[in-house]
Amino acid sequence: MKKLVSNKIIILGILLGGIGGFLYWKEIGCITGTCPLKSQWQTMIPYGMFIGYLVSDFIQSYLNRFESKRK
Repeated sequence: MKKLVSNKIIILGILLGGIGGFLYWKEIGCITGTCPLKSQWQTMIPYGMFIGYLVSDFIQSYLNRFESKRK
């Protein structure tokens, strides 16, 4: 449970990335089905979650570095 609380930014980023991937597929995605990444929600949601993880991990490492400098 302690690890879950300490990684709340990363978990939030993954969830927001999944929601963003779904919304991207729903609003912008490929209508014809010829686009391999954007044509199916099953591929777009994990891709969005991965992007969300990368962004949130960057933010988490930046905050950890900032916090260590303050001490």
